[in-house]
Amino acid sequence: MTKQIVLASNNQGKIKELSRILAELDIEILPMSAFDLPSPEETGTTFVENAILKARYVSEKTGLPALADDSGLSVDALDGAPGVYSARYAGENATDTDNNQKLLAEMTNQNNRSAHFHCVLAFFRSTSDPTPIICDGTWHGNILEAPQGENGFGYDPLFWVPETNTSSAELSPEQKNKLSHRAKALAEFKEKLAQFQA
Repeated sequence: MTKQIVLASNNQGKIKELSRILAELDIEILPMSAFDLPSPEETGTTFVENAILKARYVSEKTGLPALADDSGLSVDALDGAPGVYSARYAGENATDTDNNQKLLAEMTNQNNRSAHFHCVLAFFRSTSDPTPIICDGTWHGNILEAPQGENGFGYDPLFWVPETNTSSAELSPEQKNKLSHRAKALAEFKEKLAQFQA
């Protein structure tokens, strides 16, 4: 049975969410920072490509199984942007606030505000794993005209969740971890991992 998995991310928000959702597994979740690894360059053009690239890189560098998440926001009126560039939408070293401000500017005078978060997970048992586990999840909502809420990270303050009548940033971590794109992908991952370990 897998006893340790390295999370292929240096994003503290993602690490917290992933660790919280995976807490019930009998597995030690190690952050990539424990190995002093720099983040790999995300050269993929899709979430799947980037997740695979990150998981393979971390497994190769650590010699341990690795789980990578590549996720982002796709806005219908912007032809799917920011998409794979969500984290660096406003530039390479953009903050969440920078990215949110750019998105609001791009959405000025847009009537269609529908959007969705997408998450792809890739799990490599080893760097040469011929059949990595790939899972994905989607969360549909709308883009607000101004930020609301203090929780979460990324685009959460601008993402309106119809099921709860709140922004994603107004949800508690427990609520978000039941509804989000990442929660859906991780639920699939837990099922597939259990089958693999059975």
